[in-house]
Parts: sequence; C-alpha cells; structure tokens
Amino acid sequence: MNYKRLIVSLIMGALLGVVCVVGANIRYSGSLANDYIFAFWFNRVLIGLFIGLLVPLNNPLHLIIRGALVGLLISFAFYSATEFLDLTGFLVGAVYGIIIEFVAKKIA
Repeated sequence: MNYKRLIVSLIMGALLGVVCVVGANIRYSGSLANDYIFAFWFNRVLIGLFIGLLVPLNNPLHLIIRGALVGLLISFAFYSATEFLDLTGFLVGAVYGIIIEFVAKKIA
C-alpha cells in the first residue's frame, strides 16, 4: 500500500470538503444544520480515502473516469440520504474525485 498516496488523498478530501461546505453555506444562505455540514465534509473525506486506497493509474483519461466515478458513487450516498435535494453537491463530487486523483498522482 502506498501510504503517501493515502495521506495526500485524505488531506485533499478534507480540504475540498471545506471548500464544499463553504459553497453549500453560500448556496443555502448559511441555514444548514451542523450535522448536515459535517456529513457533507465527511463525504468528501471519504472520497479521498477511497481514492487513496486504489492502485495508482498512469493514463490521464483513466484518472478522469475513475475519479469521476468514485466521486459520484460516494457522493450519491449523501445525495440519496438528503432526499435528492442538492444536485450541485452531488455533481461536484465527480469534480472533486478527479482533482483528488490528479493531486495524488502528482504528489505521491
């Protein structure tokens, strides 16, 4: 197992989770409950964890596809738990998955 890749992916997931929480607070005018905000952030950390545990790829197209699929899959768990109310948050999960894949590839 590549621990450096795992740590980089987790850190990126946590950082992107903060960005996601800020964006959600802006979209919903700061009216989100703390447990919702934490779950949203934690969802992004889980994307980082999952990607960090996967075998590194070299092909950029494969990185994009896998990052997007992992991001959507894990984001779907949160999206479905919120009665499908935040489509933007769900779709951004794909973008965050791609970002995490490329950063992990570059640094680790």
